[in-house]
Formats: sequence, structure tokens, C-alpha cells
Amino acid sequence: MANFVLVAGAWLGSWAWDDVVPALRGAGHGVHPLTLSGLAEKQDVPVGRQTHVRDIVDEVERLDLRDVVLVGHSYSGIPVGQAAELIGDRLARVVFVDANVPADGESFVSTWWEGPAKLEAALAGSGGRWAPLTAADCEGQGLTDDQITRFATGSTPHPGASLADPAVLPRPLGELPATYITCLLDGPEPNADVVELLKSERWRLVELDTGHWPMFSRPAELARILLDCAR
Repeated sequence: MANFVLVAGAWLGSWAWDDVVPALRGAGHGVHPLTLSGLAEKQDVPVGRQTHVRDIVDEVERLDLRDVVLVGHSYSGIPVGQAAELIGDRLARVVFVDANVPADGESFVSTWWEGPAKLEAALAGSGGRWAPLTAADCEGQGLTDDQITRFATGSTPHPGASLADPAVLPRPLGELPATYITCLLDGPEPNADVVELLKSERWRLVELDTGHWPMFSRPAELARILLDCAR
């Protein structure tokens, strides 16, 4: 039996995994969706340096989990990748779902694809938080109208402090046992940093023909991939 710790990306809480959890539990695994500080039902919890990394490590240690499959989606690949380095032999595998990956000394903001200045300006203009996407922003990602509504109405502003937090990696990320799931509607191939990591014999790539939020658009297919990772 594996223990899945599921961490959704920006703006989302543990609720984002609701359609994925039953299949994992039905296969006999432990499943622990996690809301990070400053989001969803934890909106009032303060966020500082390494808060989201500690959220994940503390949950694993609090529940005394073993054979852990850490799953990070989108932004959360950054704290999940760091946490995977810290939980030692509790880790079975780390899974990045169309995710950012941590680079030592870099943050989500510093590696923003449009340049850090644009994201910094967006954060400054919304009181230090990253405003959620609108329904229009979700077009072309394989989501139904109902799924877009669910995403848009459930999202909460994301704490900017976590986005600007530089990653700390005690060893190369390529040494971790890892699976990277790339969602093809979000781009035909992973970013250059992921392509480099996939050269490691410990990493493997899985393609999923959907958009950036497969826990909404393709929960059954995503669950099957996660179950395969647990094997």
C-alpha cells in the first residue's frame, strides 16, 4: 500500500482532488489531499519562507506516512520537489503533474515564463496575492463549462510570498525517483529544465491528452497513472 499526498497548484486546495481520491482509495491506498497555507480553508494562515515545503513535510511526519507518493501539480511541484528531498526513506516516488520543478535558489516568480517583472507587478497590484484565473483563461484546456465554473468559483487568491520563495535543494533533483506527467493541450513537450531532468534514469515521462488541470478534466485517467506510479 502506498500513501499518496496530493498537492494542487496555485489558487486551489485539497478539494481539487475530489474526483481522483475515490479511485486511489478504492485500490487500497492511503490518500491525503493537502491544502497549503494561505489557500482555500487555510486562507488566514500566514505564509513565509519555506512555509509550503514545511506544510508537506509536517503532514508526512504528523501522520507517520511511509511508502509516500508525493504528487505536485503546477506551482506545487516546487514545494513538493523540495519536500521529497527532506522526507528521506519515507519517499517511494514523486510525481509532477504538468508542474514547475524547483531549481536551487530560484523561485516561481524568478522563472516566470513572461519574465519576473510581469508577475511581480500582478502581485503588487492585488495586495501581494495572485488573483485567480477567470473562466475565460481556462478555455482550450479540455474543461467542460461545469468544470470551468467549479474551478473558477473554488479558487482563492494565492499568497505571493510562496511564489517568490527561493528553492533549497540539498542534492540534484535528478537523483529522486520521479514521474513527470505532461498535459499535451498545455504544450506539446515539457519545459527545457524538465527535458534535462528526464535524461536521468530515475525519471520517466507520461503524456496525458488533456489540459493543465487533469484532476478536473480527466480524473479517471490521472488516477490510473498515479496508481501505476505506486507500483
